Amino acid sequence: MLVVEDEEYLAEALREGLRLEAITADIALDGDTALERISVNDYDAVVLDRDIPGTHGDQVCRVIAENHPAVRVLMLTAAARLRDKVGGFELGADDYLTKPFALAELVVRLRALGRRPAASAPPVLTWGELRLDPFRHEAYRAGRYLRLTRKQFAVLELLMRAGGGLVSAETMLEKVWDEHADPFSTAPRVTVSTLRKALGDPDPITTVHGSGYRLRKPAP
Repeated sequence: MLVVEDEEYLAEALREGLRLEAITADIALDGDTALERISVNDYDAVVLDRDIPGTHGDQVCRVIAENHPAVRVLMLTAAARLRDKVGGFELGADDYLTKPFALAELVVRLRALGRRPAASAPPVLTWGELRLDPFRHEAYRAGRYLRLTRKQFAVLELLMRAGGGLVSAETMLEKVWDEHADPFSTAPRVTVSTLRKALGDPDPITTVHGSGYRLRKPAP
């Protein structure tokens, strides 16, 4: 996801707080940077401060609503009047949170938005024996509860959302870690290795050498 907030200390605090909740976030400190990043990254959601330098938050919201309809927008603002909230929704925002706010409320609202995904991304993901509920942060294999770390859970979710498609290590770094992760990091390989052990046999993950990973086709 993307956090658009011009107060850098707040943006960093939000990113760290979201990271502890297994939500990976990039940061944009102004509207122009936000639009650039939205144009090249596949974000699920954007936490958008309404009053930001460069392109105003209202215009950023309009662009997202018109050109990236699958991206959920949670708008932040100090304006708490009803007409301000109505205006935010009319711009295309999916939710609206006034400052000051508690991180716990932001997380709950983001997860609630995650339950309203596009048709291609159902709230509960299934692949053969695997079942994953992102909202409840629960994963099962053949009915057996899987005790996964936050990174293992996020990698499994990424693989399941790919629907058997290839997921590169670079994509994992971008989606599960963040844009500043070392591109030569072995973190994806190590996490996939420990995830395999947690999932058990038979191994449902295929390594495509030099390219990435995918889930094996479920047995008929």
